[in-house]
Amino acid sequence: MKNLKALLLLCSISLITTSCFKDEDDDQIASSEINDFVWKGMNSWYNWQENVPNLADTKDDNQGTYYSFLSQTGNPETFFNALRYQYGTTDRFSWFITDYIEQLQGFQGISKSIGLKLQAVQINAGGDIILYVRYVADNSPAANANVKRGDIINAVNGKVLKTSNFQTIAGDLDQESVKLSFVTENAGVLTPKEDKTLTAAVLFENPVYLKKVFNDIAGRKVGYLVYNGFRSSYNDELNDAFAYFKSENINELILDLRLNGGGSVGTSAYLASMIYADAGTGIFANLTFNSKHREEDGAYKFENTLNIFNENDVKTGQEPINRLNSINRLYVLTSSSTASASEMIINGLKAYMPVRVVGTTTYGKNVGSITLFDSPKTDYTDRTSANPSHLFAMQPIVFQIFNKNGESDYTQGFTPNILVKEYDYWNVILPFGDENEVVLKAALDDIKGLTPKASGTKKTSNYKRLELPTSKNKFEHEMYLDGSFFER
Repeated sequence: MKNLKALLLLCSISLITTSCFKDEDDDQIASSEINDFVWKGMNSWYNWQENVPNLADTKDDNQGTYYSFLSQTGNPETFFNALRYQYGTTDRFSWFITDYIEQLQGFQGISKSIGLKLQAVQINAGGDIILYVRYVADNSPAANANVKRGDIINAVNGKVLKTSNFQTIAGDLDQESVKLSFVTENAGVLTPKEDKTLTAAVLFENPVYLKKVFNDIAGRKVGYLVYNGFRSSYNDELNDAFAYFKSENINELILDLRLNGGGSVGTSAYLASMIYADAGTGIFANLTFNSKHREEDGAYKFENTLNIFNENDVKTGQEPINRLNSINRLYVLTSSSTASASEMIINGLKAYMPVRVVGTTTYGKNVGSITLFDSPKTDYTDRTSANPSHLFAMQPIVFQIFNKNGESDYTQGFTPNILVKEYDYWNVILPFGDENEVVLKAALDDIKGLTPKASGTKKTSNYKRLELPTSKNKFEHEMYLDGSFFER
């Protein structure tokens, strides 16, 4: 039913964009008008506004000089990036939106994709590189082609991956259609298996990917949840997962956030409220804005009820939160993809209960954003009153997040209590929920009181994890406020 609603939303959006924008051409929109929106929105909301000379309040005192400044850059995205504070270092996160409808869909798990998340690994000194499959989206082109987690790829569009060509070839993964060459591995030797050509399709991804209970882990009943994104339109599905855990009376919880790059701050607070038995109305997180928006400073508290939203971020109902009352610590499985709202869970809950981090160091993002639209009468926060002549918007960093103890120092990520490098086991990657899957097993061993040991045979070669080129999906490391935040 939720996919049907999303499909209807997508169709209605397509009709809207066709009727409203079919006669518009971005080149006909005066760049200075868009730049004016960019400057004023950033001047009002940007977290580092006071640190950027070109965002000073006096910049638009002389209108002639100001409009000359706006006209110097014809590309609004370039203009936006020039206003970012220490672009690429301090501010690694703000970004310009060329189509805010596509962005809003992405926030709710609606995107066009082949349905894979991959990890690149250099497997020998000769420069050979493979991609192993970390995740396959349900009902995706990849799933329909019987691609499985742990499958190994060594060529893209017929080109074998090497260190010399990796950046160029890996960029082809964002193409509409891509041919992937799958191989098997034995004693370090790769043997061709088959080629599969995958063509992107519109996906509706439920982030509540897998829930499971292990009934006897050294006498403990362990709940396990693979949760891949804080998407507010799936709050009810997340709550349903915890209803299951409550019915099973679990006394340990392993939260797998290895693929979770973040999302809704409100949903993060709901998840924390499901986990912490003594939540009450205590403070889960505090948000601080720049000096112009101190009235927005405030706390996200633990909640007893959650809001249900549709795919258009419109509230459709409420329901009681299914809070666990039988656990006193939390295990979180992490990777470098664990970011923002996921790290917020670790930071917020560690002020109340032991949090054991298993895997590798997290991404390191303690700041969040809102979407700013070209709607000056609402201080750029209201999509419904946005300028109808274009679809440009911004996603700038506007707040920093702290736990109840005032702690926010994780810009370098959270270091794991138990270090397990999944990519070291690239040739023996098991499905999520398999008791011998390398990172999950380390957590289960810790619950048993054992020294964590990985399953499978780890080779001693110097494997090197490689970052894939920046994906066109800019929503992967996001922590944002839902539109309802400003309706408090």
